[in-house]
Amino acid sequence: MGGVNPAGRTSGHQAFRRTVLDALPDDDQAQTLLGLAAMMRLADAQADGAWHDADGHPIDAATLVERTRQRVLDHTLIRRIEDPRFNAEGLPANRRATLALDAPLTFRVRRRQLPDDLPPTWQVREIDRRNMEVTVPAGEMDVMLPETRPAQVRAAGQLPSGFEPSRFYRSVHHPRGLSMAIFAASDCLGDSGLTWDDLRDRLDPDQVAVYAGNSIGQLDDEGWGGLLKSFVSGKRATSKQMPLGYGQMPADFLNAYVLGSVGGTGAALGACASFLYNLRLGVDDIRAGRRRVVMVGTSDAPITPEVIEGFRAMGALADDDSLRALDALELLTDADYQRACRPFARNCGFTMGESSQFLMLMDDALALEVGADLLGSVPDVFVNADGWKRSISAPGIGNYITLGKAASLVRDMLGENALRHRTFLHAHGTSTPKNRVTESHVFDLVAQAYGIEDWPVTAIKAFVGHSQGGAAGDQLASALGSFAHGLLPGIPTLDAVADDVYTERLRFFRDPLAFEADAAFINAKGFGGNNATGVVLSPGVTERLLTARHGAAAMADWRARREATREAAADYYLDADRGHFAPRYRFGEGVLEGPELDVSDDAIHIPGYARPVSLAVDNPFGRLDDGEDS
Repeated sequence: MGGVNPAGRTSGHQAFRRTVLDALPDDDQAQTLLGLAAMMRLADAQADGAWHDADGHPIDAATLVERTRQRVLDHTLIRRIEDPRFNAEGLPANRRATLALDAPLTFRVRRRQLPDDLPPTWQVREIDRRNMEVTVPAGEMDVMLPETRPAQVRAAGQLPSGFEPSRFYRSVHHPRGLSMAIFAASDCLGDSGLTWDDLRDRLDPDQVAVYAGNSIGQLDDEGWGGLLKSFVSGKRATSKQMPLGYGQMPADFLNAYVLGSVGGTGAALGACASFLYNLRLGVDDIRAGRRRVVMVGTSDAPITPEVIEGFRAMGALADDDSLRALDALELLTDADYQRACRPFARNCGFTMGESSQFLMLMDDALALEVGADLLGSVPDVFVNADGWKRSISAPGIGNYITLGKAASLVRDMLGENALRHRTFLHAHGTSTPKNRVTESHVFDLVAQAYGIEDWPVTAIKAFVGHSQGGAAGDQLASALGSFAHGLLPGIPTLDAVADDVYTERLRFFRDPLAFEADAAFINAKGFGGNNATGVVLSPGVTERLLTARHGAAAMADWRARREATREAAADYYLDADRGHFAPRYRFGEGVLEGPELDVSDDAIHIPGYARPVSLAVDNPFGRLDDGEDS
């Protein structure tokens, strides 16, 4: 797994450790804080392991942790938006106005700034080659007056302060979400401990796939955001904004610049369930034998004035007025913004977040063959719509089906006892009043059906906000961290469970909970009726299932091969914890356009790929006799 969100880097469970920091041993806390300080450019470690502060002065690790601890805590997770436009500067805008001119108005303007189609009443005189004089007659004139507007939403889950993924590779006007995807996919490869080129050379190139996207495309100025407002803002559209804005572009970037994959590709967009939709594509491909390695993920960077205003206008976000009213405050402080997201408590709306998360999936035989370090396994992902609805954004009935099927699968695989006592729920938990009621009712009703009496519920959005299509990626990465550390993150903003939440069979908690889990349910309730629940099994359960399928001898051989994989991953973590990142970005390397290929009727040989692409296909439809001699 790999990625980045407001809690930090995904690999090595760094971001997870940030969410359970106070429950960790002192050494693990120090390691987490040092890694985040380096990521945030508050410190740097030399090749010999010696630390220097931001000014380049030598400093020992313990002192560095002490000095930077509070800044790291204050500038990760949900907090006041650090973009100055959301604070003192104000959001740039224009206001329509009609000027009543009592007398003719004369002004000078550069020639290139004049409209091509001038109003017929304007009188224009050339001053020199560059400048013109314009006289507008008395009367009314429609204009746009520039202004700045105070932001009505000032809290978001932002990447750790000082971390810019575009710094680490040759990014040329890439939208933020795509820079995050390059970093996240590279982080996933580093976390795997495997060399991608060696892994690819073991396979038919068509046995690899990438399913990745986001829910709303790239809507910052480098993508569709800049394109859509180019005319009204008086700026020119660029040649990059249109293509780089597409929602499937994270997959395209991985194929073209990170993996060099010619295998399956695509993106399934399902609002807040998009990560799980892509995960389902990967799981289905591997179960059907179409692919052996699949990278799945999402990358969303929606913290822009326009996107936030759109959700605020829907009444979906926790804006400043609502937060003040919720707590009867006259003024919101930084501490209040850090508590903006309150799943299952008295709340007023969700908090926007940004995140990129990627998983590498393999079939079990290949995983054992290459000595992959198994973080868990995904047996299935269930998706159902809501049916008839009044409002397209209102919740419906589909989530009862997805969670019910997921619970049924776990019961069938692991038994009643495991389902009832060794599973937990990773709630969608958006922090809206509607979600706290509807999702808790889904959980409670399914718990009743399966005899579950005390089902632990965690909600990672309390820490990192709602990253839209990537939300379930944050949840799944957190679940893998829980398996590794035996801790469930609490809901720290849960001062008290709201009165309308269904709690009879559910367990809500504020502080990290020690819990040995066999499985987790990753739940998503998306706009439009996009419901999904994924099942992820713990490494221990996964190994037991593999032993039953492949035998103890095969597992012993796998454990021996896994040692080298873990050593390679540990080397990557060491560099990453020192802030030394080198994302895999291969622009313009090995480009092929067709004439270089060797094509026969049973295979295509591609230069640079160890194995050919087989053209053998499965034909389940039968064969007609075409009358030729056989």
